[in-house]
Amino acid sequence: MKKIHIFGLIVIAIAIGIIVSTYGNASTYSNFTEAEELAKEGEKSEIHVVGKLTKDANGQIVGMKYDPVMDPNHFEFMLADTNRVVKKVVYGSPKPQDFDKSEQVVVIGRMEGDHFACNKILMKCPSKYTNEKPDFKEATAAKL
Repeated sequence: MKKIHIFGLIVIAIAIGIIVSTYGNASTYSNFTEAEELAKEGEKSEIHVVGKLTKDANGQIVGMKYDPVMDPNHFEFMLADTNRVVKKVVYGSPKPQDFDKSEQVVVIGRMEGDHFACNKILMKCPSKYTNEKPDFKEATAAKL
């Protein structure tokens, strides 16, 4: 065998090893029930939980606690997953900008006791995903 063939086989073997190891560490979409089961089994991997913020009749988020004066790196809120199971989510960072405007949220983390400890929040804001085109004529007329 030529040296170039051996080198090619080694590169392919390394690539396959990287793909397999990455696949094993890949995070999955889940719900709070599955997250609790994984935590009871001792699983330490992170999972994604998709849910909607629980809001009252006035549109205010239920259970949201954030006091930047007391602890700027502690943010809590209630989230209902796809099975409508509601759990407290604790985020160890400041409250994300425009969080109040979000409808659907993806939290990444794991269950710790009675709450979901997340280290990343992905938000879907309804204003970013409208089908309406902006009316530049009205904005220009307002400046004049």
